[in-house]
Parts: sequence; structure tokens; C-alpha cells
Amino acid sequence: MIGRLNHVAIAVPDLEAAANRYRTALGANVGEPRNEPDHGVTVVFIELPNTKIELLHPLGENSPINGFLERNPSGGIHHVCYEVDDIVAARDHLRERGARVLGDGEPKIGAHGKPVLFLHPKDFNGCLVELEQL
Repeated sequence: MIGRLNHVAIAVPDLEAAANRYRTALGANVGEPRNEPDHGVTVVFIELPNTKIELLHPLGENSPINGFLERNPSGGIHHVCYEVDDIVAARDHLRERGARVLGDGEPKIGAHGKPVLFLHPKDFNGCLVELEQL
């Protein structure tokens, strides 16, 4: 059901410093910051030959990233994102097998302009999983 790894998201306390570190130390192709108010984050994508890294920074006081950074002040891996052909079919398949979909269970438009859902980390060995429709 899942396709390729779309990205690994890393929550960071200082977006500019983190982007610069990837750009200068690793020579990565680093995109421009983009605010995603529907998700409460500012994102920067780092393009790799086989996937992407998504740097996440809180956008506003109600950002879901705030709590993560309170527990992990230096930042850290926040979630992994897998591609699926049909997000509604994937959601229904996962629910039938006991996986919990976060939020209201309806796909929202993600940072790539495509429908996304998040799955409860307790159902996936402590890892928050994002599904993104191709």
C-alpha cells in the first residue's frame, strides 16, 4: 500500500540556522521558507536525490511543533511521510486494521499541495506517520 518515502521531517528551534547548516556543511539544495498556516508551521524543504528533508518550525503559539520542541529543545525527527496512490482508500484500509488517524480523519492539503493524513505514533512504534497522496 505505501509507496516511496516522500520526506523525513525534522522539527528545529531555529529554521534559518538549520537551513544554513544543511546548505553550507552538507552542500544541500535548500528551498525557501514557506508558511503553512493551516498546519501551524513554517517549512523548508531540502531536496535529496532520492527523497526530501522537511525542516519544521512553529508558526504561531498554537503550532503543534511547540510541544515537540518543549520536550526536545534541540529539535529532532518529528515524522516520516510515505506516498500512497489513494489516501482515502489507505485511510480506510488502516482503520480496518486498527490504526488511528489523527484529527477528524479527513485529508487536508499539505505543504506540497496534495492531500495528507497523519497516523497516531503509538500505532507505528512511536513514529508519527504522514501519508501523502501522489
